[in-house]
Amino acid sequence: MSKAWVLHDIGDIRYEEVEISSPGDNEVLVKVMAVGICGSDVPRVYETGAHKMPLIPGHEFSGVVVKTGANVSPELKGMRTAVSPKIPCRKCEMCVKGETDLCLNYDYTGSRRDGAFAEYVCVPVDNLIELVDNISFEEGAMIEPLAVAANAVRTGCVGIDPSDCEVKIAVCGMGTIGLMVVMLLMDMGFSNLYVIGNKDSHREKALDLGIASEHYCDVRTSDPVAWLKEKTRGVSVYFECVGSNESIRYGLEAGAPKSRQVLVGNPRGDMSFSRNTYWEILRKQMRLMGIWNSSYRKDAAECGVDIAQIDDWHYVLSRLEAGGIKPSKLITHRLSLEELDKGLDIMRNKTEDYCKIMIYPSGL
Repeated sequence: MSKAWVLHDIGDIRYEEVEISSPGDNEVLVKVMAVGICGSDVPRVYETGAHKMPLIPGHEFSGVVVKTGANVSPELKGMRTAVSPKIPCRKCEMCVKGETDLCLNYDYTGSRRDGAFAEYVCVPVDNLIELVDNISFEEGAMIEPLAVAANAVRTGCVGIDPSDCEVKIAVCGMGTIGLMVVMLLMDMGFSNLYVIGNKDSHREKALDLGIASEHYCDVRTSDPVAWLKEKTRGVSVYFECVGSNESIRYGLEAGAPKSRQVLVGNPRGDMSFSRNTYWEILRKQMRLMGIWNSSYRKDAAECGVDIAQIDDWHYVLSRLEAGGIKPSKLITHRLSLEELDKGLDIMRNKTEDYCKIMIYPSGL
């Protein structure tokens, strides 16, 4: 037996003993070393529920392979690994095209099958991504949100030269994903960055990453549209990392002609444009790009090209290995598995300032 947090119904999550699952064909059992609480976990637990319940949530995690199933090499035992939570069907139209990140019939660890708010979790062997020794377990657990941020940055900035001083990039929302977008943009060499937040802690984190104080806009004291227009005279690429009508409007109204508007934030309600805002899209011939999840290709090395260039997960892994990014700087809380409910409460009720809350099922 082992311990896990089981979501029985909306708002009913319990810390209890569960059977340790045995890995099936092409699966491994992972001992969870670190798992982050994602912003999507909060509504999943308290508002919408999971796709099926009871279910153990948790999809941002890393650990150690402790058992292998049939058709899996026993030599994988002991491997330090991060795990891509999305499990493509490999049969649908998108999978056949090689675009498994857009699978139409996917499974998902932590929302459609048991996840990592637990001491152990079974996962497909194809979803493992080995961690070299200089990448910590908590950094490994942050590869999933980093890969989402990498998808946004690599999609939004494709074909743009980071040294082009005419390119002005804005990021709205200084939560975990927004800060990771900033981190990756800076690692790529972009310097004309302008960011928007609404808390003192947002400003502190942004400045800690290297954003100049005059490039930070606090929506509590400044109008973001006027501020962006004054600072940039037209934003080239705008990353919306909040998921609100207002923050989308900032980018559309402050965007330059033919600017790219990259929509990253998960909406908490219905989204709509006013007539005038919609006109901004048409008259400026803007390009709106939706971002969801990330690309991960276990077989990418067999394609004969640089794996880091076609796969968000391996791109992030390469940057972590090189020391180009330090995501652990974003961790504000480190809790034991038993304290998961405390972390969820902080995020749900905003009782404390937080960025990334990390859980350690195998001990702090």
